[in-house]
Order: sequence, then structure tokens, then C-alpha cells
Amino acid sequence: MGEGDPHIHVEVKVVRGEAAVRTMLASTFGLVGDLPSVVATGCGARVPYAMTSARPDRVTCLACREHARAEHLRFADEIERLGSLPGSTVTAGQARAVAERHRALAEGFATGAGG
Repeated sequence: MGEGDPHIHVEVKVVRGEAAVRTMLASTFGLVGDLPSVVATGCGARVPYAMTSARPDRVTCLACREHARAEHLRFADEIERLGSLPGSTVTAGQARAVAERHRALAEGFATGAGG
């Protein structure tokens, strides 16, 4: 996948993506860092950041869709376990709600719907 790649990809760290971190820093501190020009993707390619999306309905690379689905399902399981730990600051109900959101995103990557 090179310069002529017409597909929209997902970042390899789709659950903990650069854009989410950048948005959090901007809203918390008023600081805005530069976006990376090229990022690693779920399919193993390196593409311009502008050719990526975290929205299931926008991603056209099938390998990236599969990667994103697996990552969201893994994260959903991880956050549910966190909510069940004794002394966790995340309640079981909060963890369940976040896990459901990530499972819905995973389903969106599987079907191409949602966002």
C-alpha cells in the first residue's frame, strides 16, 4: 500500500489513538500539538494521518477493519475486568457501559455501520 492507496485506514492504536490524546490535551490545557504526518495502521501500512479514521463507517481497508474490531473487543473485556477488581475507582456499571460502547464500535467495524 503506497502513495496510490485509496483506502481509509485505522491507526494501529485505534482505541488509544493520537487524535484522542491530542483532543484531551487541548481541552484540558489549551495546548495543541502537531498531528503526525504519517501513522502506522492496523494493516501494517504507514499512511498519511489524513487517510485514517476511527469511525467504522469511514474505514475502507478490510484488514484495518478487522484489526479495529479485535482491538475494541479486547479493550471491552479489559475494562470490564477493571470494573470488577476490588477497590477499583471504576464501578462495575461504569465499566459495563464503556464495554458496551466498545462492543458496539467493534460491531460497527464488522458490519461497516455506526460511527
